[in-house]
Amino acid sequence: MTAIKTPQPKVPKLRFPEFKDEWKYSKIEDLFQFKNGLNKEKEFFGKGTPIINFMDVYRLSSIKKQNIVGLVELEKAEKDRYSAKIGDVFFTRTSETIDDIGMTATLVEEIKDCVFSGFVLRARPYDKSFVPEFTSYLFSIASIRKEIVTKSSMTTRALTSGTLLNKVNFFYPQKLNEQQKIANFLSVIDAKIQALQQKETLLKDYKKGVVQQIFSRTIRFKDTNGASFPDWEKTKLGKLLKQKSIRKGDSDINLILSVSNTKGFIPQSVQFDNHRVASKDVSNYKVVEKYDYAYNPSRINVGSIAVLRDYEQGIVSPMYIIFELKKGLNIEFFDNLITTHLFKHLIKVGCSGSVRDSLNFNDLADFKVEIPCLEEQKLIAQFLTNLDAKIVQINTQKTNTEQFKKALLQQMFV
Repeated sequence: MTAIKTPQPKVPKLRFPEFKDEWKYSKIEDLFQFKNGLNKEKEFFGKGTPIINFMDVYRLSSIKKQNIVGLVELEKAEKDRYSAKIGDVFFTRTSETIDDIGMTATLVEEIKDCVFSGFVLRARPYDKSFVPEFTSYLFSIASIRKEIVTKSSMTTRALTSGTLLNKVNFFYPQKLNEQQKIANFLSVIDAKIQALQQKETLLKDYKKGVVQQIFSRTIRFKDTNGASFPDWEKTKLGKLLKQKSIRKGDSDINLILSVSNTKGFIPQSVQFDNHRVASKDVSNYKVVEKYDYAYNPSRINVGSIAVLRDYEQGIVSPMYIIFELKKGLNIEFFDNLITTHLFKHLIKVGCSGSVRDSLNFNDLADFKVEIPCLEEQKLIAQFLTNLDAKIVQINTQKTNTEQFKKALLQQMFV
């Protein structure tokens, strides 16, 4: 005789102990009613009624008064037709990528006369079955996000609608006090993430300010005896750099690298999402070694210049320019020099003389810069490296907290 399997109760793995009831299964259409947003000519924007836009929904999960900056002039009938009330859930309606479609945010505070734009959808609950703060987490869990993306469409742009989202299903606790307790718990974690994000942003801004003051010589360092260092010397950058152009040839160096303007050197497979863009024959590619710098001449104006630190060797496209620093230039000092307004201005001027907005090595070598003695360079580098370490530490804490929240969401929802 075949044993009859008893269905597992639909409850989350991690739950507050005082709650025992099974979570209820539902489709969005059973509990929410969708409406498309307001479309208005651009001359009506800038003053009037608060309006919830695509970016408000995209970057937030809970929408509050202080988040809304958009304004639009409306007639009273339009305010009523496109109203946004506490408890409404908003979905991004269109996006360039499918992964960004159907992002959600819940209005958790009443905002007088607030409306919503045509780039988002409003899902209004039929009754008071949900705590607003709870739905801001409910529709962000991985299983529901996956279903939203799957049910949306993609042509030249990603697109979704109330008709498509109506069939998204989910489980939820019917007791409002359980919803509230889940929301309160997760909001504490969100507050920690926001605090770490703010701390990281403040430190980054502080470092940017300090870098500009150091390189404008508003801030100067002294030696171990308290004596001032010599004045910075004006020189051409070419005296401190050495161009390299070693080709791969028959060597067994096969790591193909690219330079990103945000992450520095990264494997080309990561840069182009596992698509090979390198030629089949890479014998003419240039070899880049640890602590070499490389940049794409036509992308240096957007910050695509970096030093190789994470790999001993690699190869880059022949279009890249590679150079190393001579002994009179500290690598961490130079890393910060290339982030300054002065250096960016020199790049802009250097690129402006070319039809293709590119910067060859001779142009770079002609940059006139002021450089301190090597001892002061090292002190500057150490000071700024210590700041970088603090920023990395805070970023790591933030990332770990975000991963902890993600794991909790998987366990606290069905």
